[in-house]
Amino acid sequence: MTLPRRDFLKLTVGAFVIPASSGTARADTYPSRPVRVIVGYAAGGASDIAGRLIGQRLSQRLGQSFVIENLPGAASNLATETVVNAPPDGHMLLLVSASNAINATLYDKLNYHFIRDIAPVASIIRGPLVMLVNPSFPATTVAEFIAYAKANPGRINMASAGVGSPQHLAGELFSAMAGIKMQHVPYRGAPPALTDLIGGQVQVYFGSTSGAISYVRSGQLRALAVTSAVRSEALPNIPAVSELVPGYEATTWYGFGAPKGTPAAVIDKLNAEINAALGDPAIKARISDLGGTVFPGSPADFARLIADETERWGRAVKHSGVK
Repeated sequence: MTLPRRDFLKLTVGAFVIPASSGTARADTYPSRPVRVIVGYAAGGASDIAGRLIGQRLSQRLGQSFVIENLPGAASNLATETVVNAPPDGHMLLLVSASNAINATLYDKLNYHFIRDIAPVASIIRGPLVMLVNPSFPATTVAEFIAYAKANPGRINMASAGVGSPQHLAGELFSAMAGIKMQHVPYRGAPPALTDLIGGQVQVYFGSTSGAISYVRSGQLRALAVTSAVRSEALPNIPAVSELVPGYEATTWYGFGAPKGTPAAVIDKLNAEINAALGDPAIKARISDLGGTVFPGSPADFARLIADETERWGRAVKHSGVK
């Protein structure tokens, strides 16, 4: 399912080649009606928060509503397929996430090819996941967690936002590198996973910082570590997993994509407006408060990120054996 990076970039560049006059005319009047932003996970999760934050600013800047529509299921495949089959006029967009890079290897058969069928528009946010436990769990550090897991193999229930989600694979990668075994419990998105973690039905969850930081600050959940290579500015007192498990790293990211064939001028207009929004100090502060960092760039920059992440997560999927 994964194309070589050189072929990916050729396809991406090809997706942007359209007659200049047609693209310019569309960009002059775009958007001519409300824009639907399809999010592949339930409301309240990190991808939903990211989409609403930028969508609200785009609504203000472009004079049309950018309406967030949640379409959870199959690790964002339902949402992606919906956008793949939409008219390529920029009035339906996809909230792209690391799940799209993962799914290229995770699924043997898909009704679309992400690299071929979705044109990258702009990256918006990047940040770590955070290893979370219920405060009643008998471990306050990663070292204590690993010791408990080794003494109780298979008895720790690990929640995720779905099979093959970044949260799932981050946990599987941790298990493999720490030499422990946990029982995976998939949910339909982050909110229900967090709810059951708070309720004690599951014991650990590798959640997005943006979706979990309020629970950590309120004391409803305990953060053992972040999954970035270094500590997070949003949680400076929380260690990185790599401080105990050398070489461990798992980050997540979000951006916008459009159906293949969307005029380049429309994509460029969206990219410019998204980058302008990301440059707003209020947006930067809000994203930082949620534990992420703004991640601006060109459509080509986003294409390279997707190529790199598809390769990196592909290795993690194959290592885990998850299908």
